Amino acid sequence: MLRYVYRRLASLLVTLFVASLVVFVVIEVVPGDPASYMLGMNAQPDTVAALRSELGLDQSKPARYFHWVTGMLQGDFGQSYTYRTPVADMVSDRLWISLPLALFALLLSIVIAFPAGIWAASRRGGLADTTVMGFTQLGIAIPNFWFAMLLVLFFAIKMRWFSAGGFAGWDEGFFAALKSLTLPAVALALPQAAILTRVMRSSLLDVLGEDFMRTARAKGLSQRQALLRHALRNALIPVLTIIGLQFSFLIAGAIIIENVFFLPGLGRLIFQSIAQRDLIVVESVVMLLVFAVVMVTFLVDLAYAWVDPRLRHRA
Repeated sequence: MLRYVYRRLASLLVTLFVASLVVFVVIEVVPGDPASYMLGMNAQPDTVAALRSELGLDQSKPARYFHWVTGMLQGDFGQSYTYRTPVADMVSDRLWISLPLALFALLLSIVIAFPAGIWAASRRGGLADTTVMGFTQLGIAIPNFWFAMLLVLFFAIKMRWFSAGGFAGWDEGFFAALKSLTLPAVALALPQAAILTRVMRSSLLDVLGEDFMRTARAKGLSQRQALLRHALRNALIPVLTIIGLQFSFLIAGAIIIENVFFLPGLGRLIFQSIAQRDLIVVESVVMLLVFAVVMVTFLVDLAYAWVDPRLRHRA
């Protein structure tokens, strides 16, 4: 088991190193000068040069990359060109919105998908199975931003149960903040729940045809007992993969939803920083999201070993 963990850790470190190079190179080749953008078209060359020196943009690219990486390892993400504040402070303020939103949406997705997938698999070919698969197809086909606007029109404008946008803040209380995240979380969770339901159903159907399931039924277990005790755990490996990918998407890919609901999260921060040519913010936030995705993948690999002992023995 330890060898398995060490191998995954080594893969994690190599991935982060390669990702940091790719992020730095891709953002550095973007045309345009942040200093010229900040000062405007009529700025004098000596003023632009002084600002470039102040921001460290006059250094060589290898030196800037080394300074950026070593700073992140020490918890220093640099200083925003636009707001002149530490990037770490900006990220921490917005992380307390994006991370709860991703967890809330993922929880909703699991709560919907697990019962629906199990129910559809246990009634394969029946009306319940057909109905569930029809709804999942609809959930995958509907764009989440369009669904988000429908939620705003019905629950915020017509029913007035929720606000149309913005974030109340955790200082206003847990339930007030959670209420602000409910509509965005539902909009994010719908397509993810549809995908997860289909994966759960397919994985369970594969397991239900195995010999050990017939043996369990022959020993006197009911279909429900055999499904919950034996089939569900063996069907979890592909489901865990999808859950890990979904969490990575929810924390890194909610830019559109955050803009629809005017949530000051990480996605909206990246969008604004790109528009303002604030490269250090874009680099640091993207690298932080890459780290989150890689860590989730690492934890999913560990969950594989916990669910399937064969992986531990092979390692």
